[in-house]
Amino acid sequence: MNRQSSTSSARPQARSSISARRVSRRFSTLSGLEDGNNADPPPADSAITEELAQIKRYEDFTTIDWVQDAAREQTRRRTRRKDAAPFFQRDGTWAWRRKLWESYDAAQAWVVVTLVAIIIGLIAAALNIVTEYLSDLKMGYCTTAWYLNEDFCCYGAESGCDEWRRWTAYGFANYLIYTIMAILLAATASYLVKIYAPYAAGSGISEIKCIIGGFVMKGFLGFWTLIIKAICLPLAIASGLSVGKEGPSVHYATCVGNVVSRFFEKYKQSASKTREILTASSGTGVAVAFGSPIGGVLFSLEEMSSHFPLKTLWRSYFCALVATAVLAAMNPFRTGQLVMFSVKYDRDWHFFEIVFYIILGIFGGVYGAVMIKGHLAVQSFRKKYLAKYAILEAVILAGVTALFCYPNLFLRVDMTEMMQILFRECEGDYDYHGLCEPENRLSNVLSLLVATLLRCAFVALSYGCKVPAGIFVPSMAIGASFGRMIGILVEWLHASFPNSTFFSACQPDVPCITPGTYAFLGAGAALSGIMHLTISVTVIMFELTGALTYILPSMIVIGVTKAVGDRLSKAGIADIMIQFNGYPFLDSKEEHNFGVPASQVMTSSASLKTLPATGLEVKAAQKLLDDTTYSGFPIVEEPNSSKILIGYIGRVELAYALTKARQQGLLAPDAKISFIKLNADDTESPTTPSVAVRTTFDSMARQLVDLSAYIDSAPITVHPRLPLETAMELFKKMGPRVILVEHHGRLEGLMTIKDCLRYQARIEAMEHSSHVSVASGVTEGRQDFVWDSMRIIGEWIVDKVNGLSKGRLRLSPRVNRTGDNIGEWTRVSEREPGPENEYLHENEILDGTEEFTEHEDQARHQRRGTDNVEMDVR
Repeated sequence: MNRQSSTSSARPQARSSISARRVSRRFSTLSGLEDGNNADPPPADSAITEELAQIKRYEDFTTIDWVQDAAREQTRRRTRRKDAAPFFQRDGTWAWRRKLWESYDAAQAWVVVTLVAIIIGLIAAALNIVTEYLSDLKMGYCTTAWYLNEDFCCYGAESGCDEWRRWTAYGFANYLIYTIMAILLAATASYLVKIYAPYAAGSGISEIKCIIGGFVMKGFLGFWTLIIKAICLPLAIASGLSVGKEGPSVHYATCVGNVVSRFFEKYKQSASKTREILTASSGTGVAVAFGSPIGGVLFSLEEMSSHFPLKTLWRSYFCALVATAVLAAMNPFRTGQLVMFSVKYDRDWHFFEIVFYIILGIFGGVYGAVMIKGHLAVQSFRKKYLAKYAILEAVILAGVTALFCYPNLFLRVDMTEMMQILFRECEGDYDYHGLCEPENRLSNVLSLLVATLLRCAFVALSYGCKVPAGIFVPSMAIGASFGRMIGILVEWLHASFPNSTFFSACQPDVPCITPGTYAFLGAGAALSGIMHLTISVTVIMFELTGALTYILPSMIVIGVTKAVGDRLSKAGIADIMIQFNGYPFLDSKEEHNFGVPASQVMTSSASLKTLPATGLEVKAAQKLLDDTTYSGFPIVEEPNSSKILIGYIGRVELAYALTKARQQGLLAPDAKISFIKLNADDTESPTTPSVAVRTTFDSMARQLVDLSAYIDSAPITVHPRLPLETAMELFKKMGPRVILVEHHGRLEGLMTIKDCLRYQARIEAMEHSSHVSVASGVTEGRQDFVWDSMRIIGEWIVDKVNGLSKGRLRLSPRVNRTGDNIGEWTRVSEREPGPENEYLHENEILDGTEEFTEHEDQARHQRRGTDNVEMDVR
């Protein structure tokens, strides 16, 4: 940078350097060097760098600048080596001391991964046991030991089990107990989530993808979220809600990785190092949920991470291996299996069955597209009307689900147990309520059809309510019931026409059709359809069965599902929810073809808040921080004319620099700020008080402050004519917070991820503008009609109950219009939301970090707003 000797000479030197800077900018669009020499080392010392990094950890709803994070990590590494140099060279034993230090530094990552894996394995085993116990508790109890579920109570029993008993001998009473316990479990789970950790609701996969991509959500991976997620997940599943544990398993596993890594300084300081642990943890959550370590690693590669270097692959593999080994050692099901629905197939398949495999693939693609659209409609309705009724919503859903599911044999049991039933072959003495009996084929087909349709409806309604809820297992259960139905129909068709040429490949005395394999393939198709995953789902299903012979059918089914799904919907449900919630995330798997330059998308320099290289007053800089929410400001020469780019300073850096300047001595409000390196004499007060001049505090205060140490003098810059697709690749691959657009050294504009996403959304809206407005109007009308109907029904029920009880039983705050005990009841004004109703908007992201006091949390909560999680990163 140019050096300036005095305030008076700063302007002329700046003007004379304009042409030189323009020439240097022509040779590089990715550099902020003005003189063409090598870049100087980071100007701020390590203490300032670490303090700034610590402050940035508390910036919620911002994106991590991975370029700056990598530079800071390199600085830390050099500092550690420099500090350790005397230790290495002491007593002439330089070699072994360095090797010992490097071994410890390298082993630290594996220690963290091992601890994370062990904790995840223990939590997964405990959750499996508790979930099975609570699910069976709705049906009956163990007479020998009340704390045992049905499988453990009857462990070793070959014929019958007298130790396990139903609650009563009356079917209707058992029906009622089943429903009441489901409601209690759902109410407990939703209450704990709402009061203690709102982040624990839902699946969490969409948010974790954004966090791994660099979006900061404080508290989402915190300790309390981990605790509440682990406690409420068995409650939600056992309540009978059509939700699964696999998505929440990814969430609590990533929470473990975040919490454990915070105990190590190396990961506490570096976001890039923490990202490696979070990526490995997310794959491990899938590994322990499905008992599929390789599938979990591929899931983290295919779905979760946009940056997956080789060392992350190895750590993901090791973490999944250790966690599944711990889960196997715990043996939660006492069967030697890692999951309940793990099966083995020893029969071969026939080529004529490919026709039915294609049907299963088509079903998976259609199911995924329909479920995604249905879920978006439900979420939109939930966001608009049900945000204040999180607990009531969960209770009603659990009660309705129990009432409708109990009469159906395939919906009454837990979804994992149902898949275990549907996956198994009809051999030996195994038979679940006549499922394998030929005379029950028609009734089983009808029952499975009803189970498929009801499960689809309840999954669309339940997924997204304020309890820990995943969609992996519910989707697999839907695919399994549909697949088993198709398998029974194919078996029936073969039994009706055994001599047909179509079945000529079947051997005469050997069962030809295995309905359980259709259930298995249908489960894979539904999972692939809802998530838009291919390789990881194929490997997961293979690891569940261990049958090499069914690799090709699995690939056929999932391939067809992928083709149909891509035709009907552009992305999986996780990516769709990222767009629905407005998170700033660019999917690395998505291809773009806009055909426009970066200047079409950028925010032009005329609309930007830029800072002059010299001459800015301290009070003006402070007012700019107070009046705006921009995350940074470009620094230019002559903001009103040349606008030659000098660098970029973040909001945190500017606020921190002003604070440090005030702490170092008196600083006049009208003191001038220089973002260009000054000589030592320039930092002194330009005015020396004389005897004839009265000395005041203003005259003693510094009139010039040098903040050049805090700016980024080499921000990433691009040419205005650079294709937008290339600029988006820079955001994806390098991960900068902002990209500056310049032409011959002159600032033209600024781009953020939000700008790219807004342009993409605008283009997509224009492509569908012909029917979007009409469809949105129809959708809003339907939502209003549904909400009015629900309100009318609810008020009618409350009126009847209050009227029959003459006010003694009051379901909601009511007053009597007529003044006597018998009259028309009307609803009084609703209470103001108190602490127990603080979380009224499900789309609001709370801070949730333990480092803030309650007063600070409330202040941040009031400033945040409750409508959206939009952030402005300019």
